[in-house]
Amino acid sequence: MSDCLFQRYRHHVLAAVRAMLPDVSEETLARVEVTPTRDPAHGDMATNAALLLAKAARRKPADIATDLVAALEKVEGVARVAAAGPGFVNMTLTPDVLRATLPVVLNAGEAYGESQSGAGVRVNVEYVSANPTGPMHVGHCRGAVVGDALANLMAKAGFDVTKEFYINDAGAQVKALAWAVYWRYLQALGTTVTEEAFDALTPTGLQYRGEYLIPVGEALMAQYGDNLAEPGANPAPELTWLDTVRDFAVAQMLLAIKDDLAALGVHQNVFTSEAQVLRDGVTDAAIATLEKQGLLYEGVLEPPKGKLPDDWEEREQLLFRSTQFGDDVDRPMRKSDGTNTYFANDIGYHADKVARGAQMMVDVWGADHGGYVKRMKAAVRAVTNDTVPLEVVLCQIVHILRDGQPVKMSKRAGTFVTLRDLIDEVGKDAVRFTMLTRKSDAQMEFDLDLVVAQKRDNPVFYVQYAHARCRSVLRAAQEEGTYGAVTPEALAAVPLDCLNSDAEMALVRRMAEWPRLVESAALAREPHRVAFYLADLAGDFHALWNRGRDDASLRFLQPDAPDATRARLALVAATATVIRSGLAVMGVEPVEEMR
Repeated sequence: MSDCLFQRYRHHVLAAVRAMLPDVSEETLARVEVTPTRDPAHGDMATNAALLLAKAARRKPADIATDLVAALEKVEGVARVAAAGPGFVNMTLTPDVLRATLPVVLNAGEAYGESQSGAGVRVNVEYVSANPTGPMHVGHCRGAVVGDALANLMAKAGFDVTKEFYINDAGAQVKALAWAVYWRYLQALGTTVTEEAFDALTPTGLQYRGEYLIPVGEALMAQYGDNLAEPGANPAPELTWLDTVRDFAVAQMLLAIKDDLAALGVHQNVFTSEAQVLRDGVTDAAIATLEKQGLLYEGVLEPPKGKLPDDWEEREQLLFRSTQFGDDVDRPMRKSDGTNTYFANDIGYHADKVARGAQMMVDVWGADHGGYVKRMKAAVRAVTNDTVPLEVVLCQIVHILRDGQPVKMSKRAGTFVTLRDLIDEVGKDAVRFTMLTRKSDAQMEFDLDLVVAQKRDNPVFYVQYAHARCRSVLRAAQEEGTYGAVTPEALAAVPLDCLNSDAEMALVRRMAEWPRLVESAALAREPHRVAFYLADLAGDFHALWNRGRDDASLRFLQPDAPDATRARLALVAATATVIRSGLAVMGVEPVEEMR
């Protein structure tokens, strides 16, 4: 049986429904939910079963609710059941059932909340996938955190997760990077060619002029000497050096990217090269598959919205029938020069993920790619015969604030521009937690002053402070030495009857919700729910702590009441455990004490 209290009572609800309505399909029953009530005064759990089943059963929701109440009143551990509104039923559990959550938490440790709802489905979560042309900047940060936390969350919910980074190393931008690195290489050799003269030699101009490429050029010189240039450090007349420099530059950039991601606590399992996918023929094979299915044709597209006829050149090109799969228009597969569009290469890449065993794919993209979602989903449906779903999580832009004002992303102004600068300023954990305090598709403001402030409206501090307080109570109990062992194993066995105050039971109820939160957040692909949950859990704990200031009977350590103290130590230890379990999903390290 799952350690999820809500799943346990959902089984009771389903058993009652099956007995009442034996003809209702399993597909309909799968939509029955048991959730926390919005107001604890109305009970501990609510189910939508009566409302959901009314149509299939051809009965009024209120009549089904009445019968369901009668059935659930007989279930062990249910103290009270009542119909609520049109078709909902509320259940109040006995205190013993709720308190039994604590030994479950203490015995499971940080594994508490893990489930098998993902059923071992192999899911590929791809995120960041920045062009390897420069350092990671703040714009990459949110997608990196959301993708990593989502992958952790889905793994905790029972999916078999692969974390992946797609290296866009086959396009024009990487060629431009090669030219820029070559310029820095010539500089390292002491070239007399001016930057303007070299700029004129490049096909598209010297696009990347950042100083971050100086050490890359120097490393290239250290490895190849002057073999890639003419004597006198002039550009080589033939482009025989281009592939060598491009591969070297991409490798160097990837090292820097991986280093930045590691500083953020992001460690992906797989780095897939677009150029390698092309070399392996996967893209050509995917295109051939679409062609065999009759999904490619030569045609002429209408001008895009906003384009005037004189801005648009009509020409025949290879098109994919993406409108057959829900897209707005058919999509081009070839550029005017005959090379693949980025879309065509992306089809090959997703086909490669499926060939490697992915049964589900989740891509985390910037919101500026929102218009790309329909066509990519259409292509995946076509190339996999609708067998492997693709989901896309979009991340909106983050605005950085200091002193309430937007931070201009300018090196000249002396303010940070890179991901590493942000981490150095406020710390990895503050970055990760804060990036998860809003739903990913909502714009957010990252307030540099707030994320390091030690006050209640800073959720990073508020949650960490709750964990530190828990740990301080357990250390104090251990040091006093009068309450016996305070290990999780020992505390899991103590009687808990004395935990009956409203504040104590509110904390227990919140911890009972964690396994359900993991499942629902994973299935909704919404890791920000974990941050919200932890803030609520911390709020419940701080409320109990503050109640103890006014009511001595609620204080955690009471030398005159060792049994009550040990029960409360179990409550505190379980709270700390659940906080750590949630922070682990977020990729945030818990603190032992606040400084």
